Amino acid sequence: MKAIIEYNSRKITIDVSEPIDISVAIDMSKKNVNAWYVGVPKIFPVDFDGEIAKVSEGAVVNFNNIHFNPHAHITHTECVGHITEEFHSINQNLKHYFFVAEVVTVAPESSGEDFVISEKQLKTALRNKKRDAIIIRTMPNLKYKKSMQYSNTNPPYLLEEAAVYLREKGIKHLLIDLPSVDKEKDDGRLLVHNAFWNTAGKVRLDATITEFIYVPNAVEDGEYLLNLMIAPFENDATPSKPILYKIIK
Repeated sequence: MKAIIEYNSRKITIDVSEPIDISVAIDMSKKNVNAWYVGVPKIFPVDFDGEIAKVSEGAVVNFNNIHFNPHAHITHTECVGHITEEFHSINQNLKHYFFVAEVVTVAPESSGEDFVISEKQLKTALRNKKRDAIIIRTMPNLKYKKSMQYSNTNPPYLLEEAAVYLREKGIKHLLIDLPSVDKEKDDGRLLVHNAFWNTAGKVRLDATITEFIYVPNAVEDGEYLLNLMIAPFENDATPSKPILYKIIK
């Protein structure tokens, strides 16, 4: 099933029957990804005074509670409200859901005790391409990313200069397969979040950061149509399901 989408002066053709899901789910049958020093997510049936709301326990429906933190347990998309005193909701600020995106693969560089993604690396990957979104796949790209326990591991992160570059290039949506674009422990400076959302100037309310994605190795670097789907939570961040579609040349 093919669809033709008009984008500026282009007509983009995609096969909607071949979506590429780059989200990481909460799956209680497996070990889930985790970060930020919180416990594991939980999905469990409601207990009505001893009557368990589960069909296998005699109930007529399965009726589960879900306890999780979007920043710690699942692919999530966040807006500037993540770092501002004033409340901003991702559900209100993300108004469009289809974007032309570039998938890039980057091997973080050693910098002292850290591994970082630099402006030079992103410039090399993007060159003169104009995109709405960038999807960063870091190396090595093993499936353990989908169950990694990231707390106190000092994962790779972007340098502030890289975030400034993306902002000035007009990238509105930054997606990455790490728990954060910033250093795990940076004394609360959040340099990349602040630079990307331009909190020192005209704040980019319509810009988003999506963390904890997973881009399979079979997905080649290049241009895709991104459908950035979010759950309707009035919160700074919400679980999300980014889907890629190959652009048919």
